[in-house]
Amino acid sequence: MSDTQQTLMPLHSPDPDDNDESPPNQPQPASPDPTRTGTGTRTAIATAPSLLHLSFNQDSGCFAAGTDRGFRIYNCDPFREIFRRDFGPGGGTSLVHMLFRCNILAFVGGGPDPRHPPNKVMIWDDHQSRCIGELSFRSEVKGVCLRRDRIVVVLAHKIFVYNFADLKVLHQIETIANPKGLCEVSHLSGTMVLACPGLQKGQVRVEHYASKRTKFIMAHDSRIACFSLTQDGRLLATASSKGTLVRVFNTLDGSLLQEVRRGADRAEIYSLAFSPTAQWLAVSSDKGTVHVFNLKVDSGLLGLDRSNSSSESNPSSPTAVSSLKFMKGVLPKYFSSEWSVAQFRLQEGLQHIVAFGHQKNTIVILGMDGSFYRCQFDSANGGEMTQLEYYNFLKTDETF
Repeated sequence: MSDTQQTLMPLHSPDPDDNDESPPNQPQPASPDPTRTGTGTRTAIATAPSLLHLSFNQDSGCFAAGTDRGFRIYNCDPFREIFRRDFGPGGGTSLVHMLFRCNILAFVGGGPDPRHPPNKVMIWDDHQSRCIGELSFRSEVKGVCLRRDRIVVVLAHKIFVYNFADLKVLHQIETIANPKGLCEVSHLSGTMVLACPGLQKGQVRVEHYASKRTKFIMAHDSRIACFSLTQDGRLLATASSKGTLVRVFNTLDGSLLQEVRRGADRAEIYSLAFSPTAQWLAVSSDKGTVHVFNLKVDSGLLGLDRSNSSSESNPSSPTAVSSLKFMKGVLPKYFSSEWSVAQFRLQEGLQHIVAFGHQKNTIVILGMDGSFYRCQFDSANGGEMTQLEYYNFLKTDETF
């Protein structure tokens, strides 16, 4: 019996550059959805919804929030709610992902009262305010990744890669147990890189679809807890279940480029994020501190443009390498570790995800309590970050 079943109407590819000579049939327009609300026509709800999921879009300019009533879409800079779809009781949405800023989203039902079964990925067209397709599986969907040309669905032991235009399966990947639904894809058009857990503990599998090459990277001795790709898929940052070290790899040859230390105590890593030029790496964990590390990857080898980044060639830019580095080989490795150059303190134990803002040296932090922070770090001196903005985006009486 197949692991997957599609029940769908063919989709137009959301890629504006797709010039298919024979476009698929379009779904018939649906009647206006009474639950549809936007920034100008908001439905009053007495209590704030419960948050089930948060995700940034591909360029971190927006984010999506899945709630026990539906989902909401926000702009990061300036911060404002773009629209919300409140389905009311029975609207639980455990995963929701945007496709850049277009009208197509993917979501999965979840929570105590889900809108759809948790084994289905629903393709939502917000112009029509309805689902125009679905992908059904024999087990619960753990994660979803979107590109303009692909949909990737993550199950507990398997990953499916679909063509976006017709939802045909292009690739199936077996993985080790993957309860978090870990999977990342690159977002530059033309070439696709996919990273997912391998079949061994601590291993990451990297698929380079353009060159049809597969690379296996033994990143850690312990279970993989989190990883992230750069936009072009050339760099991979990984963290294990120990949560003390973060490693950066070249995905082309699997070589270890840099290792940084979050801390000495075990921690659960919630998110990793590269800056657009891969000069910085941000890390959030259950310890309540967001760290920013200075990466020393050769940007020339990776084809990254850092010409607009003033601190890139600044020899005084902080590296936070222990002053005891001269004793490397004598003292334990801990003392010669590279530490974060900037930090921001949050509530310990609360899950936060992080991304770099569009303004220079800024990061955006989203909390599962509905908190939105924009912070700025000093690229020359490091230290504690400066909080620029704070909102609670779940408050029903908040106006943006």
